[in-house]
Amino acid sequence: MSKQRLPKHIGVIPDGNRRWAVARGMAKGQGYVKGIDPGLELFKLIQKAGIKEVTYYGFTTDNVKRPQEQRKAFVDACIQGVEVLSHEDADLLVVGNTESKAFPKELLPYTARRKKFGKGGTKVNFLVNYGWEWDLSHLNGKGSKNADVLKRVKSAQISRIDLILRWGGRSRLSGFLPAQSIYADIYVIDAMWPDFKKSHFDDALAWYASQDITLGG
Repeated sequence: MSKQRLPKHIGVIPDGNRRWAVARGMAKGQGYVKGIDPGLELFKLIQKAGIKEVTYYGFTTDNVKRPQEQRKAFVDACIQGVEVLSHEDADLLVVGNTESKAFPKELLPYTARRKKFGKGGTKVNFLVNYGWEWDLSHLNGKGSKNADVLKRVKSAQISRIDLILRWGGRSRLSGFLPAQSIYADIYVIDAMWPDFKKSHFDDALAWYASQDITLGG
């Protein structure tokens, strides 16, 4: 792995929690809590690999339209996930629409600016009550360079993404950081997020190392 070309920033779309639960005869909402341990395991692999930044897709402004039981389940899972990561060596930031009632007040201390936990080092972003329209709502003026755009989005503290990993077999972005994802490679994993395995991460890095990165040039 040390000889591979590594991404500086990985985006994580942990999809398939509801389908995983239904396949096991469980209520849909019960799948979300099963995604907490995989999130920590993936963080430790990212940290060990020397990757500088990771962004987890928690829940979106569209997700809050789901039934109340599911809403509570994924909000609680996001709160627990952030709290778990706050016990690691990480520089944590939660990004999302904090003015909405759907944003959990427990995570407000993690917003506005990045907070260092432990020794810090790995930047960890958690998208909570995030919406792409909300994120891009400040783009009224003219910007001649991509860097100008990235400075004006509400998620401006999050850097450009190199590689997006999506579990659950679906290849769409689902509104995930459109400005930062503009040149990202997308690696789709058929397994559901609660069935995370180390090999998913290893295979994704090997695949990324084989890609021809041109950034449009």
